Amino acid sequence: MSTPNITKFYIPTPRPHAVFRRRLTERLSKGCYRKLTLISAPAGYGKTTLVSEWLSSCGRATAWISLEEGDSELTRFLTCWITSLQTLKENIGEGILAVLQTPQPPPTEWILTALLQEISAISSPFILVLDDYHAVKSEAVDAALLFMLNHFPSQMHLVITTREDPNIPLARFRVRDQLNELRAADLRFTFSESEDFLNNGMSLELSGDQIASLESRTEGWIAGLHLAALSIQGDRDAVQLIPSFNGRHHFVLDYLVEEVLDRQPMAVQAFLLRTSILERLCGSLCDDVMFDESVSSNETLLELERKNLFVVPLDHERRWYRYHHLFVDLLRKRLQESLDDSHIAELHRRASAWYEHNGYEIEAFRHAVESNDMDRAALLLEGNGMPLHLRGAASISLNWLASLPAAELNARPALWVMYGSALLSTS
Repeated sequence: MSTPNITKFYIPTPRPHAVFRRRLTERLSKGCYRKLTLISAPAGYGKTTLVSEWLSSCGRATAWISLEEGDSELTRFLTCWITSLQTLKENIGEGILAVLQTPQPPPTEWILTALLQEISAISSPFILVLDDYHAVKSEAVDAALLFMLNHFPSQMHLVITTREDPNIPLARFRVRDQLNELRAADLRFTFSESEDFLNNGMSLELSGDQIASLESRTEGWIAGLHLAALSIQGDRDAVQLIPSFNGRHHFVLDYLVEEVLDRQPMAVQAFLLRTSILERLCGSLCDDVMFDESVSSNETLLELERKNLFVVPLDHERRWYRYHHLFVDLLRKRLQESLDDSHIAELHRRASAWYEHNGYEIEAFRHAVESNDMDRAALLLEGNGMPLHLRGAASISLNWLASLPAAELNARPALWVMYGSALLSTS
């Protein structure tokens, strides 16, 4: 199985000058006697930031997983679960990891039971965070999560952040007093938090009336306040901007982000657009995608972070980053408008080559598919001795194979074989 990117298991560092939300961190701490804490709200409500802030002072050991769509494969999800626990206890689950890499692993319940036995060996209370659980779209993963919740030991507390509720019986956990939950209504900024964020965190000098107006118009939506503050910082007149700012109108987000993006130098705009094809960014990967020796991607990423332009550091060394989810949606839309398909395909080919060279086979395959490079995708799918669909990538492999015309499959009989094998492995 392809090794997950280690940055998935780093707890995000609380941002300097972040608003300390004691009213919420106290609720999180008081709910630790329950099995599950669910933080469910739309994008931009500060779910991940809140949890990382709480963990920095809660006093419990913590394992963390930043989930993404590729983790919908059950074997990959369990691999991530075990790898995160190894940050708490070295070598935990090594035998289970070996079993998961076999072509025909034992039944899921056997694997989960074995994992629970090993978790029970962790004597001290600890927390496991599943961040961005909404990215996982899998009934098998939901079923495994429910099994674990029903059986895991009392010293373990699970935290889930998500944009949509997980497909598990929340009502049952709620009535048993096993569920601690925060929703959008809880996460929205109060007036005092908005004031702290806008005038201290974003270095503005807004009056109480202006802050109250923005807080009311955004309904405390943190991303909306952030975008409004960036527009005001960019030499905008707050007196003119605030009355026209309507946080209930979904076009406002696009307007403000475009205002921020369009204010950047052309070189920075080009960097943002071209690297938006990536889920995670590091200097050497961006260098290969940009293919421009005049640009130091590492310095550019550091500058983007310094300017608070929607890049999120993923490790303490500031090597890996990602773009804010809302921002990257806009960047990809603008990329489609500014470059033709052949240029975008070339960006994906460069990314695929970097990932293959650095040992990330699944990511290399995904970008090869996005580049419409049939030969490269087929070669990567075959793998080095074991096809990718047997190494935690059955779903993405099957989706690609199912999208191919029969003529393409007929031209490559090996793909028919892998197609059948992938169907069997997901049935």
